[in-house]
Amino acid sequence: MTITVRKATSSDAAELGAVLGRAFLDDPVMGWLVPTAGARTTRLPRLFAMELQCLYLRLGEVYTTKDVAGGAIWAPPEAWHTAFRSVVRAMPRLVWTLRGRLGSAVRSVAAIEAVHPVESHWYLAVLGTEPARQGEGIGSALLAPVLARCDRDWIPAYLESSKESNVAFYRRLGFEVTGTIDLPGGGPRVWTMWRDPKP
Repeated sequence: MTITVRKATSSDAAELGAVLGRAFLDDPVMGWLVPTAGARTTRLPRLFAMELQCLYLRLGEVYTTKDVAGGAIWAPPEAWHTAFRSVVRAMPRLVWTLRGRLGSAVRSVAAIEAVHPVESHWYLAVLGTEPARQGEGIGSALLAPVLARCDRDWIPAYLESSKESNVAFYRRLGFEVTGTIDLPGGGPRVWTMWRDPKP
């Protein structure tokens, strides 16, 4: 089966946010920040839609499939750090989504950003596939356009994996674990991964 990948637009934000919300229902970090499963079902789609609208679609490097079965959210080199203005725009929805866990989220982001590489790279912020469609090759297809550019332009790529079970998937695509971060306040472990360009 051929998987058609395209760049997402603002008209995809709600649908793609819903898909990513479902993809991250069992994510350890999301489960820690939004502990109740029912709350995650309601809040995560809005959180991802907000991230798309306020932070990432403007960078022009969000990929989805023809039928919006998943999404890969990339930040190009030198654009991974979230602008303060964008955070301010997103704050009302962040407060609504995270409620009493906003402080934990802010400390976690700070811990993750503290070890973010300074070398020029592409940053994979989010990758998620509709749960019923996992195992069809959608995730690999969504990453292919940017990884091909990394290899063509000889630029590395970086990500954090919040699930140890996903580390093997990223290794198959050339990423290697560079370290781990135990999120402050008793949060889960996150794996940092780096991919050198391939000749």
